[in-house]
Amino acid sequence: MAGADEMTARRRFYKVVSVSDDLGIALDGRAIKTPSKAVLQLPTAALADAVAAEWAGQGETIDPASMLFTRLANTAIDRVRPDRARIEAEVTEYAGSDLVFYRADTPETLAQRHAVQWDPVVDWARTALDAPFVVTTSLVHKAQPESALRAHAAAIAALNDFELAAFYTVMTLTGSALLATMLARGAMTPEAAWAAAHVDEDFQIEQWGEDEEASARRAARHAEFEACCRFMALARG
Repeated sequence: MAGADEMTARRRFYKVVSVSDDLGIALDGRAIKTPSKAVLQLPTAALADAVAAEWAGQGETIDPASMLFTRLANTAIDRVRPDRARIEAEVTEYAGSDLVFYRADTPETLAQRHAVQWDPVVDWARTALDAPFVVTTSLVHKAQPESALRAHAAAIAALNDFELAAFYTVMTLTGSALLATMLARGAMTPEAAWAAAHVDEDFQIEQWGEDEEASARRAARHAEFEACCRFMALARG
């Protein structure tokens, strides 16, 4: 899902940033609008304060790259809200071939790591969501039970637009809708989820070493992941 990223660098044109009673953001008393001209209004006071802090923290030039929360809020309003059904369907499709379902049977060390890191995720989905997903060691796609997909879809439908905007990014960064769901429910720490998402990659690094460029890309993804997790938590309230 592309972000509402039509923000461009420009000179700072305001002095005072404030949060209105309806949790909108105002610059010198004028309400901020999204790229689609909707009023930028947040679901919780904590998230409104965080978005306001991004605007207040800008220097002489507004740097959109430093305003991830604002971009996610724009995405929630301009992209998620009018198109929720399609986005929820994409999440369900993603969940149908989730990272944590596909396990190695060899080498034994990797198979054990998959079990240690991923079995608790599948178990949580079964108990917390009543979603009986199944795992496989086959490379061939394994269809998941419709009852599991429906139960997971219900959990996604319960997210507000702002949570879902961040959720989608977390899902794509981790390769797992289930890890993202646990994060959205506060059932897993970001650190644990990031480790679970990178079992295979970390195993390969142990065997062959780490490339500098790959390490830099991973660090950038991790920073975005952590910010999205925080946004999701603030949007949840």
